[in-house]
Amino acid sequence: MASPSKLFLSLFLLFLFNSANAQGLKVGFYEKTCPSVELIVKKVVDDTMSKAPSLAGPLLRMFFHDCFVRGCDGSVLLNSPTNQSEKNAFPNLSLRGFQIIDRVKSALEKACPGVVSCADIVALVARDVVVSRNGPSWEVETGRRDGRISNLTDASLNLPAPTSNISQLITSFQQKGLSVKDLVVLSGGHTIGTSHCTSFSNRLYNFTGKGINNDSDPTLDPNYIVRLKAKCTPTDQTTLVEMDPGSFLTFDNDYYTLVSKRRGLFQSDAALLNNGETKAYVKLHATSQGGSFFQDFGVSMVNMGRIGVLTGAQGEIRKVCSKVN
Repeated sequence: MASPSKLFLSLFLLFLFNSANAQGLKVGFYEKTCPSVELIVKKVVDDTMSKAPSLAGPLLRMFFHDCFVRGCDGSVLLNSPTNQSEKNAFPNLSLRGFQIIDRVKSALEKACPGVVSCADIVALVARDVVVSRNGPSWEVETGRRDGRISNLTDASLNLPAPTSNISQLITSFQQKGLSVKDLVVLSGGHTIGTSHCTSFSNRLYNFTGKGINNDSDPTLDPNYIVRLKAKCTPTDQTTLVEMDPGSFLTFDNDYYTLVSKRRGLFQSDAALLNNGETKAYVKLHATSQGGSFFQDFGVSMVNMGRIGVLTGAQGEIRKVCSKVN
């Protein structure tokens, strides 16, 4: 294990690396080269949300899954002829909405050929789907360029698992230059979207691994366990469950109310009650609609959008988001 001083140094250097790269980002990067970029993205998103609002959660999650692996470089979008790219990693098999990113890219290539990166499209779409679900808006920094590498193993190693405890979550976020507050704020994105039973069924059945099917996670509300078991059998691979039951299509504070009542779907949700700072944030926003959550979410999304970005002459601007030029 690395000494505390070495760990601090490595995190500090990572912060400097992210900060230096992020200096190439700015709001309005395409003001002269593609002034209609945000209008074009919004038009496609609004059209999509009017027909398939359930894609909001997956498209928001796509930005997170892109940024946490090799930085926000659009590498999650790349295909591999041997199924070895990031999107083939187990945590990404449930991602949806790639065709929406492709629709946006096609529209932008007609308006401004070879100008707007796929990485920036993912960031802009994430903001616009949140707004479409009555969530906050924020100014998205742009200027990212697209990476040329996408590796299944990188995704498997870098994406926090839904079974993560609070120490693992904090470490994972700090390694990306994000704070404990960013962790609890970005977790609030679980207010929209659904999950397959496989991401949390271990909390319902055989939690301790002793082979007892009624052996459930003691940190999960017993009444909620009954409801979840009615939807998910031990071997269910296909059923989708709302992460924020009753308002999974609306971006609001309800996620924190659920977590405070021990009804967060994942172990990583429940883990937020095991740290003083994250627990205080959960409790505060569980009792007050609005509050600072909407503003905080925009700030943390900007912070996440700076992770490991390629700018300037780095990377490329892909013509098609699913393949390198």
